[in-house]
Amino acid sequence: MKSLRANAYIGLMIAAGAGILAHGLWQWSTPDWTRYVFYLAIALVASGMKVTLPAVMGTMSMNFLFVLIGISELGRSETLAMGCLGMLVQCLVFTKTRPRPVQVLFSAASMACSTAAAWSVYHSSLLSSGSLEQPTRLMLASGTFFVTNTLSVALVIAWTERKRVWAVWRDSYFWTFPNYMVGAAVAWILSAASKSFGWQSSLLLLPVLYVVYRSHTLYTSRLEEEKKRSEQQRAHAEEVSALHRRTIEVLALAIEAKDQTTHDHLQRVEVYAIEVGKELGLTHDELEALRASALLHDIGKLAVPEYIIAKPGKLTPEEFEKMKIHPVVGAEIVEQVQFPYPVAPIVRAHHEKWDGSGYPDGLSGEQIPVGARILSAVDCLDALASDRQYRRALPLDEAIKVVRSEAGKSFDPRVVEVLARRYLELERMAKGSGQLEKLKLSTDLKVERGSSPAAGFEVSTNSADSSRDLMSFHHSIAESERQARLLKEAVEALDRCDERVAAFAALREKLPSLVPYAAMVIYSVHRENLIPEYVDGENYSLFASLEIPLGMGLSGWVAENARSIVNGNPSVEPGYLSDETKFSTLRSALAVPLEANGAVLGVLSLYRQEHDAFSAEHLGVLLGVGAKLATVLATTARALEKAGGSR
Repeated sequence: MKSLRANAYIGLMIAAGAGILAHGLWQWSTPDWTRYVFYLAIALVASGMKVTLPAVMGTMSMNFLFVLIGISELGRSETLAMGCLGMLVQCLVFTKTRPRPVQVLFSAASMACSTAAAWSVYHSSLLSSGSLEQPTRLMLASGTFFVTNTLSVALVIAWTERKRVWAVWRDSYFWTFPNYMVGAAVAWILSAASKSFGWQSSLLLLPVLYVVYRSHTLYTSRLEEEKKRSEQQRAHAEEVSALHRRTIEVLALAIEAKDQTTHDHLQRVEVYAIEVGKELGLTHDELEALRASALLHDIGKLAVPEYIIAKPGKLTPEEFEKMKIHPVVGAEIVEQVQFPYPVAPIVRAHHEKWDGSGYPDGLSGEQIPVGARILSAVDCLDALASDRQYRRALPLDEAIKVVRSEAGKSFDPRVVEVLARRYLELERMAKGSGQLEKLKLSTDLKVERGSSPAAGFEVSTNSADSSRDLMSFHHSIAESERQARLLKEAVEALDRCDERVAAFAALREKLPSLVPYAAMVIYSVHRENLIPEYVDGENYSLFASLEIPLGMGLSGWVAENARSIVNGNPSVEPGYLSDETKFSTLRSALAVPLEANGAVLGVLSLYRQEHDAFSAEHLGVLLGVGAKLATVLATTARALEKAGGSR
């Protein structure tokens, strides 16, 4: 539409200019050809003195000065011809890029129209017969020429290049207006000199033209330099911004290498947090700090042992103390990046609570940076609505109810209000954000080269943690004769077993009197998976169908890390299957690794319906029974290998 309008305007302008010029030439009269040729020659030289206009592909010359001289000293037809010939020189001589014919025709037509308008103003009967002297009429004519000539060109440039007319005229032409007023003064001085000393005094124009030309050239050069400097600064700012973004993404990738569950979490938190921040009126720098913090808030987990991060059960007080350092370490890490906006305070405070019960500094209310207040609520909402190793995901509607219940306690009520009102919309935005797939790190790669570390390998049969657990167990049985007797009977029963089936049967008979359970599963390590070798009790069909990859679920974590779990969440056992039809009604789990000769052979897991159903004493019993069971499993495995070899 704008292109059609511009083409129509160009056609009308060319037609009008051609008509005006033709009418002027038809009425041509020159009383003094010598003077006219002299003026025309200087005008054509002045037309070659052109400067490039800023912001548009156009030029301006000194030709306008001779149009004003012609208006006061020459006839209408002579002035029109001189102005149009000067415009042709301006368009075609000393040009870096040859203009198209339509551009040349339009420029000449615009010059004809502007010259005719200025001539009409200067020679109008209203101004000539009045009390206005020649200088005033020249200034009015000059202003008319300036408006009609520059505005007509700005109009077609704006329509053609899809720009605002006012912006083009202001940036490229408005600053030249004082020069037109100076031109009017020069034209008046020359007219007075011609009357007093003859028209040859116009030679004095040559140094004036050069001074004006040089002033224009220096001014436009300075504008171009400022424009280039501004573009360089903008390019540098964009480069720095891109560098910060790449730094953020690389650091976020480091977090993902530590904890794979954060991949989608980080992207979703970023979308949620930025939209909440926009609604709360955060500044550009605050939004950029929030964006960086959304990706980097968990980077301090690099300093937390991996077994704690991936633990699919409740943390011990000692483990929680180690976990609480991650906001502090994270802030120290991002401080080294030297972001141009405050990222570190948000990272440090993202576990602070509105009522002051958070960590690490116990900040409360608006003492907490607004970015951290947004991030903590958003982080909690997405964590509740996502699968975790210690529990299944809540539906989003239930997750937002939990967050709303903490408004004024854990979270800023204003942030919660925005989340509660827009969470469905934000969820759609997060799903449709079109995030690029992140680089998958080679964390599962097995490197064949490298015989041993410089310090050599440690040789041991049991882990230090197992030794401490057994010591605790021996201490506990000293306080309970009955438990010691029952445990002794269970261990002796296992000791008499030379087959797995018999050992499982003995365990089923003796263990319930020591550690009550609703379900028991004995998993065996088979390649990279845990296979249920024996199942007893509730949810039999569910547990019997599981095949848990090492590191996944509750028992998979125990097998991979050779660490026990007390009161873990059984629902995560089938959770990695992403099958909503498979779930457990049991609520507590006690699992110990079955280790023999330094290797984990399997996992002994007990499950109950109540929350927090197992105690430290139960763990001690299961460790003792598990150690004997592991011995039986190892012995029978060797016997099977020998039997297979003899065949």
